[in-house]
Amino acid sequence: MVPGEKRHSGDVAIAGAAPGPGAVQAGAIELLNLPDLGIGVLLPELALLVNTRALAYATTHGQVLLPAQPPFVALRFTDRTALAGELLTPGPPDRQLYVLLALFAAAAFDTAAHLHTTEAIRQRHPGLAWIGFPAPDADGLWRFPDYSYGRRLASEHPLTTPGGHPA
Repeated sequence: MVPGEKRHSGDVAIAGAAPGPGAVQAGAIELLNLPDLGIGVLLPELALLVNTRALAYATTHGQVLLPAQPPFVALRFTDRTALAGELLTPGPPDRQLYVLLALFAAAAFDTAAHLHTTEAIRQRHPGLAWIGFPAPDADGLWRFPDYSYGRRLASEHPLTTPGGHPA
């Protein structure tokens, strides 16, 4: 759902449709497999659903897919994109599953949701680096001297600790 460059020259799972990192490089698989998320055990069935839909898409569009690859992987990038559009458009009864997969892929890329932010910055998380997420100050805290709308919206509570926590 967040295309990126191939991980290596023989990579067929990632279409290589965009320069830079994509959801896979940013940890989408790790996020989907987090035990607290609880959907890792469902991933084989979700892959089966996606591949069944890809096979139906290919058949409907007169395409022959290579049997050595899963059907979704065997689709050209433009066809993967068209299929994703169909899966995410209101109507299909299993749409919510694909919306969740898309949201988790985006969360892995945009927020490093599977990592603590300081750890993600330390590891140079590819999604956060790509979007230019700032590093914390020397003490490990994030401060934003330029306030939203160019003005400070609220005063700091008088009992706030030096670490920025409420007393």
